Amino acid sequence: MPGLLDRLLDTGRPYALLILIGLLLWLPGFFSLPPSDRDEARFAQASRQMLDSGDYVSIRNGAEARNQKPIGIYWLQLPFAAAARAAGLAQTNPIWPYRMPSLIGGLLATCATFWLGRGLVGARAALLGALMLTASLVLTIETHIAKTDAALLAATTFAMGVLALAYVSPGRIARRHWVGFWLAMGAGILIKGPITPVVAGLTVLTLVLFDRGRASWLRHLRPGIGPWLTVAVAVPWFIAIGLRTHGAFFEQAVGGDLANKLAGGDDAHGAPPGLHLLLLSMSLFPSAFVVLAALPSAWRARRAPATRFLLAWAIPSWLVFEAVPTKLPHYTLPLIPALCLIGAAWALDPNRVSPVWLRRGSLGMSVLAAALLGLGAAALPAVVGTGWSPRVLLGVPTLLAAGLIGWLLVRRGLGFALVAMPLLTWSFFGAELPKLSEVWIAPRVARVLPPGAPFASAGFAEPSLVFLCGTNTTLLANGRDAARFLNNGAGRVILVDERDLPSFEAEAQRLGVQPHLLASVSGYNYSRGKRVRLQLFTNG
Repeated sequence: MPGLLDRLLDTGRPYALLILIGLLLWLPGFFSLPPSDRDEARFAQASRQMLDSGDYVSIRNGAEARNQKPIGIYWLQLPFAAAARAAGLAQTNPIWPYRMPSLIGGLLATCATFWLGRGLVGARAALLGALMLTASLVLTIETHIAKTDAALLAATTFAMGVLALAYVSPGRIARRHWVGFWLAMGAGILIKGPITPVVAGLTVLTLVLFDRGRASWLRHLRPGIGPWLTVAVAVPWFIAIGLRTHGAFFEQAVGGDLANKLAGGDDAHGAPPGLHLLLLSMSLFPSAFVVLAALPSAWRARRAPATRFLLAWAIPSWLVFEAVPTKLPHYTLPLIPALCLIGAAWALDPNRVSPVWLRRGSLGMSVLAAALLGLGAAALPAVVGTGWSPRVLLGVPTLLAAGLIGWLLVRRGLGFALVAMPLLTWSFFGAELPKLSEVWIAPRVARVLPPGAPFASAGFAEPSLVFLCGTNTTLLANGRDAARFLNNGAGRVILVDERDLPSFEAEAQRLGVQPHLLASVSGYNYSRGKRVRLQLFTNG
């Protein structure tokens, strides 16, 4: 592996190399996967409504205000959506332009990891750490989703790179560095609120405490004038949205969304402390075992400024994320670059040591993750489908790819496993997932929907339906409301879940409405974990 890294560095274009590898890993499925049912569709729909309305301050999803996250990701998505619309692109799959900030954010984050890592762990370890981040399952998933986290990672990683430079080599801080740091803080706030400042702030606090109050290095970040750049980036929109919503945005975003996450398991995502650590072998697959094996050595070397900085970046924020009741695997993504650099430095150290039980245990967990990924992908077509068909074999290539990576981890090491990761992403994201039509219910409804017809749905209310079938899609509570919707005008179309059919038919009979069946759509609603059978009716 060291020899390979040296040859890659000798190309003189490590950033171009990282971008090329990122595209190789992430492009499978990027253009072909339909929008996921929940968060991705909500973000993209809000951006589309901004583009349609010309209102670039308010965030709306359908008729409702979406007062949860700040404006940043929507502003990032708008240019790509507008360009694709003007060029007539994205006709068959309209979601991919909204994913572009996630793809670009992932690429920038990996380049920033290499940039900051060179000064902390050396060029070879920095390149390996950046490759570990690029290949990680969590970042691969986030680059395929039109939401905040990959873009947030880019802003946070760059800010932490400047912070590392100020701590380890303060004499190298130039104006572009400290200006970029405060601008990245503002960008992070606009993308996802307090995450970037919290990660940076906990790092600074930990370092100052460890250094017994020494904080002179912070003056190189120009704390007297720099924060005003953050204010200039972030505050104007917060003032505008506060005035526009009469304070409702702050009440709902802070008092609602954020408070629910801090107080309990928001949206059924609650879990006890330790879950993020338990999931690390999956989220950082295939590199997690190197990180876990490296932690004791990193802790022993904590007096070295570079190692101390990486530990201060990762550990305090990790403990906070573990303490917060609401947990999702991507929450710890802003800390993954630090862990990758710690692991890469250990992996390339010829004198590396680690407890045997930890090496074997962490390697075993990574092999288990490979097995779970492969077996899960192999079983997925059978779980979401009904009966036997050749489509049940769709997951076999992913199973083989995961098995090969697990074998390489044991027999040949991390380097060979990283080289094999495109086999996994191409087989799963590029081949298997797009062909699992059972889970893509909203796209199938959109394909059979008559263009321009007033449309409503009763019993199936996933945000992807609104994104694909149009902003004017009406979501109804029950079958009776569905019958009344048809009764309100000719040429209307209604989608009814089979559970609501009895009340729909009874109310239609009472009103004298004669629904005509257009199509039936059956599938597996993965957001709710159940099969659904939907029927599409018209009255004209």
